[in-house]
Amino acid sequence: MKKKLVNGLLCALIVGGVFSCGNDDNGFETIPPRDRGEEAVNAEAELVEYLQTHFYNYEEFETPPTGFDFEVVIDTIAGDNADKIPLINQVETKTVTDREEEDVTYNLYILKALQGEGSSPTFVDSTLVTYRGTLLNGTQFDGSPNPVWFDLTGVIDGFQEGLVEFQGATSQSTNPDGTVSFEGFGSGALFIPSGIAYFNQPPSPQIPLYSQLIFTFSVLDAVVADHDQDGIISLNEDLNGNGNELDDDTDEDGVPDFADFDDDNDGVPTRDEIEILDDGTVILTDTDGDGIPDYRDAD
Repeated sequence: MKKKLVNGLLCALIVGGVFSCGNDDNGFETIPPRDRGEEAVNAEAELVEYLQTHFYNYEEFETPPTGFDFEVVIDTIAGDNADKIPLINQVETKTVTDREEEDVTYNLYILKALQGEGSSPTFVDSTLVTYRGTLLNGTQFDGSPNPVWFDLTGVIDGFQEGLVEFQGATSQSTNPDGTVSFEGFGSGALFIPSGIAYFNQPPSPQIPLYSQLIFTFSVLDAVVADHDQDGIISLNEDLNGNGNELDDDTDEDGVPDFADFDDDNDGVPTRDEIEILDDGTVILTDTDGDGIPDYRDAD
């Protein structure tokens, strides 16, 4: 679920995909990606059709049987399930802008089986989840039944945008067998169009190009992140407040502020240009009184 993909995959894994193997001395031949606007339309149609023809185990959430794990399970509306409520009537929609082309937007469909009662992660926080990733045909390509931590700056945009709509658990306890139980956690599903998933760069042959993805998950915990350990939490380095951690770069050195330990590139680390009180309060000093905090003021 990485947002940044590693280059240099073996050609055998991606024949017919992003690259094709050529017989000339130039190596790989790049195949141009599809138009993102046109693909957004195709993705929307596929997702709507899926949501109209599938349901989740909402009755178990309404009346939990003994030992119910509060995991979302999706099935087709057919046969004995012909009278089930379709997902299209139970999901919420969030508009997400394409980071490659700002005039292209997508509908991210969010199922909140359980909202959760604890703290919500922000788009730059670390989040503890259990999850399962599948294609629309039900094929699983990723997942973990055991809790794992994800840095939300390192996952696909659709997953990042969806998880911030949930809350984590209110408490946790260790069982006699060493396992951990969580109370008041969030549980749901995301239905993600390809443009805010992997588009034409899937990290694995298990995921076809331009695939719409489904993630079912539980949100268990969240930790406020300071990626560059400069004393400014990553959320506060989103200076324009647009929820995109990549487009704030004070010194224009190519390193986003949330990952840059010297935000103004003046040779003095950001941590040395702010004051942190004993209670953790951060004071943004402005030595020359020009209205620009020292850590963002190269002068």
